[in-house]
Amino acid sequence: MEKGRIRHMAVFTLKSQKNSPKTKKFLADGEKILSSIPVVEHFEVFKQVSNKYDFDFGFSMEFENQEAYDTYNAHPDHQTFVEER
Repeated sequence: MEKGRIRHMAVFTLKSQKNSPKTKKFLADGEKILSSIPVVEHFEVFKQVSNKYDFDFGFSMEFENQEAYDTYNAHPDHQTFVEER
């Protein structure tokens, strides 16, 4: 990764079952909403497969720099996604 770029990862376990419709909707909504924020690059949804870790899923994304990350963090779509979930 280039100097100055930021990779942000959010890892989590949902209350719903791993393959439930609620989980699938949460992951799809996260991808749709968060990846549509203009400063987000290389958005990925991932599933943890190792038993060594205490989380089941994650979102990973990159930002050009700190300013881009700060813009994402303050973006209304990001704020609403976090607050409502």
